[in-house]
Amino acid sequence: MTPTRWESVADRLETMLAHVERLVLEYAPASIDVPSLFEEWIAFRWERRGKGGRLVPVRHPHLVDLDDLVGIDFSREDLVRNTEQFVSGLPANNVLLWGERGTGKSSCVKGLLKPFAPRGLRLVEVERTDLSTLPELLELFRGDSRRFIIFCDDLSFAEGDASYQELKTLLDGGLEERPENTLIYATSNRRHLMPEPMTENLDGEIHPEEAVSDRLSLADRFGLHLGFYRFDQETYLRIVERNADRAGLAVARNDLHREALRWALLRGQRSGRAARQFVDDLCGRMRLAETIRSVECSDQDRYS
Repeated sequence: MTPTRWESVADRLETMLAHVERLVLEYAPASIDVPSLFEEWIAFRWERRGKGGRLVPVRHPHLVDLDDLVGIDFSREDLVRNTEQFVSGLPANNVLLWGERGTGKSSCVKGLLKPFAPRGLRLVEVERTDLSTLPELLELFRGDSRRFIIFCDDLSFAEGDASYQELKTLLDGGLEERPENTLIYATSNRRHLMPEPMTENLDGEIHPEEAVSDRLSLADRFGLHLGFYRFDQETYLRIVERNADRAGLAVARNDLHREALRWALLRGQRSGRAARQFVDDLCGRMRLAETIRSVECSDQDRYS
């Protein structure tokens, strides 16, 4: 066989081996030693693999300090109370955190790790596209002494997307009971998670109220609804001050407020996210200016 023929055969074999390796990875068991994973790590991502999935530890979880979340006291307190009940083995509800973007919904959920992870709470993030594999994930939790929150961040469903039925079944109504050590916390900009077009009563439905009821039934399965609303100017500036203090910025309050309001005006948004981004930008600009001045002074000393 000529060298060219051998090279062709080798290429084909390499392609076949890569295909087999991909199939093995896709249909491999989710994990081989799950209890030790839960012992070592506190946060995970659930990654789909074929018809199942696997747990991937988050090695550097974002440990938010709940005390730093300004302007959402009532929603934050209700979330912490519900989680306290859950971790204590008492009845608790699945939670939907809905409202304006950038107001701290995701940060509230991530902030639960600091106080509750030492008491056995574990957070598992699941993408909307992987909801169909949740039954396999739940089997990993069943019988474990720890408590698990399945975290669905920025959850919403487009028109015609039927995958929300998977979540409905999981929340309430499936034949198989959800493990008692598991709750679902979801965040969304939409109060009802589903699109609500103006024309939904004109789409040919004989009983349009039933179609509307089906749309609302998903959100209804979350026992606790926590609203996050647009911040007023005073709250926005309080958040700016909190972030500036944490960053160690020595800026007069009047100057800080003026620049922060200008930033919010340009962004068209007063939110916790906008406040943090403003402080990051200001901090970077001030420290860059200090670095430039330091270099200029060094150059003057060198040539003086």
